[in-house]
Amino acid sequence: MSVEQRALLIGLVSISDRASGGVYEDRGIPALQEWFGAALSSPWKMHTRLIADEQALIEQTLIELVDEVGCDLVLTTGGTGPSRRDVTPEATLAVATKEMPGFGEQMRQISLQFVPTAILSRQVAVIRETADHAALIMNLPGQPKSIKETLEGLKDQDGQQKVPGIFAAVPYCIDLIGGPYIDTVDAVCKAFRPKSAIRPTGK
Repeated sequence: MSVEQRALLIGLVSISDRASGGVYEDRGIPALQEWFGAALSSPWKMHTRLIADEQALIEQTLIELVDEVGCDLVLTTGGTGPSRRDVTPEATLAVATKEMPGFGEQMRQISLQFVPTAILSRQVAVIRETADHAALIMNLPGQPKSIKETLEGLKDQDGQQKVPGIFAAVPYCIDLIGGPYIDTVDAVCKAFRPKSAIRPTGK
C-alpha cells in the first residue's frame, strides 16, 4: 500500500497530573476522538496516551508516537499555560526539527474571540523528522469546547466561516511532509489545498 492510500495515524496525548492520577476523568481525548470521527472521511487510526505534566515524560511520549508508532499527526491537550507545571510547549520544542509558528498564532486568534486571557496560552506546533518519516505535532487547549473551536474555527449564524480553524491547513501540511492524503467532511472542516494539490478521489 502506498503512503497516499494508507490510514492516517493520529497520536493523542492528554497531559494532566490530576487526570493521569485518576483524580478526575480526562475529557481531552474523548473530545478529540469525537471530533475526528465527524471531521475525517478518509481512513484513520488513533493511539492515545494519558500522562502527567513531566517534561521528560512528554518528550519521551512524543518521540515514541512519531519514531516508533509512526504517527503522522500528534495532538496534545493541556499544560500550555504560564504555571510552573505547564511544560508541554517546552517538551514539544525539544523534540522538534522545525517550528510551525502559524498554528499557535491562529489558535490564539480564535481564543481571543472569547476571552482576553487567550494571550496567556503558549501552544506551539512543530515538525519532527527522522530519516524516513515526519510528523506534525500540535499543542491544543484542554477544554473540549476550546478544542473544537480551535480545530474547526468560528462560523456565523449562516454557517459561513468567520475565523478559519487550524485543521483546514493540516491535510496539506501532511501532504508536504510525506504523509497520507486526508479527506475531510466539508460541513465540519473544509481542508484547503492549492488547486494543483487536490486529488479528485483522494488517491
